[in-house]
Amino acid sequence: MHRIDDEQRRIRLGRRHLLAPSVRASSVPAVADAVVALHSTDAATLHLSVCARLSEPGVTLMERALYDEVSLVRLLSMRNTLFTVSSGFAPFVDAANARAVAAKERRTFLKHLEADGKGLDARWLADAEQETVAVLAERGRASGSELSAAVPALRTKITVFPGTRQETVQGVASRVIRLLAAEGRIRRDRPRGSWTSSQFRWTASDPWPSSSPATAQAEVARRWLHAYGPGTEVDLKWWTGWGLRETRTALAAVGAEEALLDGGAAGWVAPGDLGPEPPVEPWAALLPSLDPSAMGWADRGFQLQADHRPALFDRAGNIGPTVWWNGRIVGGWAQRADGEIVWRLLSDVGQDGAALIESEASRLTAWVGDTRITPRFRTPMERELTA
Repeated sequence: MHRIDDEQRRIRLGRRHLLAPSVRASSVPAVADAVVALHSTDAATLHLSVCARLSEPGVTLMERALYDEVSLVRLLSMRNTLFTVSSGFAPFVDAANARAVAAKERRTFLKHLEADGKGLDARWLADAEQETVAVLAERGRASGSELSAAVPALRTKITVFPGTRQETVQGVASRVIRLLAAEGRIRRDRPRGSWTSSQFRWTASDPWPSSSPATAQAEVARRWLHAYGPGTEVDLKWWTGWGLRETRTALAAVGAEEALLDGGAAGWVAPGDLGPEPPVEPWAALLPSLDPSAMGWADRGFQLQADHRPALFDRAGNIGPTVWWNGRIVGGWAQRADGEIVWRLLSDVGQDGAALIESEASRLTAWVGDTRITPRFRTPMERELTA
């Protein structure tokens, strides 16, 4: 079996994830496609991940792609998590993951409506959805609170988990809006605040074209293998949130080739991708929490020392802002209240490495400007650096 060692995996990461300066992208969709999908639960993470990989980073480019060109779109998809992908790739993600997520969301919400006991049912929900979409079609865009003011059904409250210790009264607006977005009938538009805000306005949209889930899953697997391969079956299963059968079927459909990894595990690459990747120049990066380069694998052993994990992850297993040197996670960073970008190393990178990290911190400071960034998922190191 062909072998791909950890050093080659780090070389691939630097080149294919557009992190070395010589391979950075000039367009936002090119970044999204290079890493397949961008984690978007935290709005700031999306911008920070993209701009770390752009030759000329800036918020204007991001907003143009998201809201004017709509060349990037957000979908509730892999692992029931909000991701951003290029509009060209979105139909595949929709068929491979998002549709199943939306179907589960609908089933769950209908069960809550039935348990509430007020006679609210699928017909009531369909009417509420139709009226919400009609308001958006008329207005162009609206916030959740504006939609609730315009659509009486969205002001309905229901009791969830009645008769249990978890019983609580909730409004339905966020659930209806989330369901419409999951099905592609509406999409997130410009936020109410700055680019770090997750309080979005909404606009009407058309659902993605229908295609076979198996065909779409094969395409998702193919792109993941190119960006993250070699990776194990467990890595792909974890990243996509698929079952084991779906994962194996997708790998077989792609014609994935097997490689031996350091440590003896079997990894997979795209067809014809077993050869070595040419090295890139030494590089450093300051990447945000939940960045794709840290979230592409279940096993991050080739890029992260085990004893560094406690400082860089929160209790739920979310990775925070990280400092990178040539494909390794070597520390963490944060932004203080006065705007200063500060970082701390957990590994020795030498004078050249420290100089490049300092240069990246300055580059980040320049385009972030007066914006202040607090990660949604805070880690021990990030808290210590900002204390």
